Amino acid sequence: MQKVGLGPPFVLRGRLARAICIELGLVSLGTLGTETKALTTLLAPSVEGLGYELVGVEYVPAGARSVLRVYIDAQDGIDLDDCAAVSHQVSGLLDVEDPIPGQYALEVSSPGLDRPLFTAEHFRQFEGHEVKIVLHEGIDGRRRVTGTISDVGSDDVIAVVVDGERFDVALDAVSKANLVPDV
Repeated sequence: MQKVGLGPPFVLRGRLARAICIELGLVSLGTLGTETKALTTLLAPSVEGLGYELVGVEYVPAGARSVLRVYIDAQDGIDLDDCAAVSHQVSGLLDVEDPIPGQYALEVSSPGLDRPLFTAEHFRQFEGHEVKIVLHEGIDGRRRVTGTISDVGSDDVIAVVVDGERFDVALDAVSKANLVPDV
């Protein structure tokens, strides 16, 4: 008797897994969260045209529960009406351009106390503040780093002081970074 089947399920992780899935057409780059720069470029003119700063964009793929988060800010802060105005404008643009396949929820909010940091300029703006960084891959055995932003080099390397020691992180190695609120 001959057995027929697909075999046991398996899980792929990391950069190799992403490359294989993209090559096989199983997912697009956008569903992996690597197209946030393209989304930022698409959305920035509309958000800035309404008088707000587009702080950053996060796309969290999760099938039918995927979320596109748009963080906005303004000189006088952000309230619910600001979020509603940007949501209406961005939603229309996303419907026309359709940059993300499938279903997703659109969330528009202020950066909050645990402000996300997306660019080298964001890190420069908050030098001297405590930050929590999650890396795409571990460096020196660490995947998470919490410390004080010391400086940001012209090569976009972020110096973070962790327990009295300097830890250098390239901006493109950062998966996620947030300020640690002073409470």
